[in-house]
Amino acid sequence: MKAIMISFDQAHYENVIAVLDRSNARGFTMMEQTQGRGSVNGDPHYGSHAWPSMCSTIITIVEDNQVEPILTRLKQLDEESKMLGLRAFSWNIEQSI
Repeated sequence: MKAIMISFDQAHYENVIAVLDRSNARGFTMMEQTQGRGSVNGDPHYGSHAWPSMCSTIITIVEDNQVEPILTRLKQLDEESKMLGLRAFSWNIEQSI
């Protein structure tokens, strides 16, 4: 099993959910308002007057073979709207209940 953490501009919400749905990644946990800024470029997402946009973050646990297709679809989504910002990371899950 793998965890995938997806941090994205809130404007991507419906598209990120669509990626998860198409990939049969049913379960997830979402943090609706998260803050951050990209490590390379793009605007900060602080929810302030100067930087009003916000991020959301989703964590989903999937089978190993689901990771690559999900990350590929998310990369395509990010490339369509680079200035919005979307990042995704995966790591191993050692145990779950």
